Amino acid sequence: MRARDLAVEYETVAVGSDALDAARLMADRKLPALLVVDGAGAPVAIMPASQLVKVLVPAYVIEDPTLAAVIDEEHADRLCASLTGRTVGDCLPAKAGPPPIADPHDTALEVAALMAQARSPLVAVAERGEHGVRLLGVVTASHLLHQLLESP
Repeated sequence: MRARDLAVEYETVAVGSDALDAARLMADRKLPALLVVDGAGAPVAIMPASQLVKVLVPAYVIEDPTLAAVIDEEHADRLCASLTGRTVGDCLPAKAGPPPIADPHDTALEVAALMAQARSPLVAVAERGEHGVRLLGVVTASHLLHQLLESP
């Protein structure tokens, strides 16, 4: 099975998209991550749900998790307010590398290796041509596992 056969349509967000809308999309669709694309629709990053959660948690709590116990529920319920006015690009880690991108002709094992190496819950499948990168779809870890388990 090839990457093009494994690829499915998947939600994407632009770098300039509203971070709160992206978080809602992720939560509503129960997505492990979003594929971040540039203005031309080419993949530029992966935004894992855990990264958006990290943006919500105050830095002092990340440094000392025991401080989370002293934040009352009223303040904890307002954590998502920290996304207001921010873009998806603002929430990406400073050292976010490019997303894993599989060639449509890559095998399932090549996609799995790329996913494992990048420690990413998804891999973009795209064609590279003279006019840039054209996104064909995405392979998620759960979909890949399902396909591999179904194979004889």
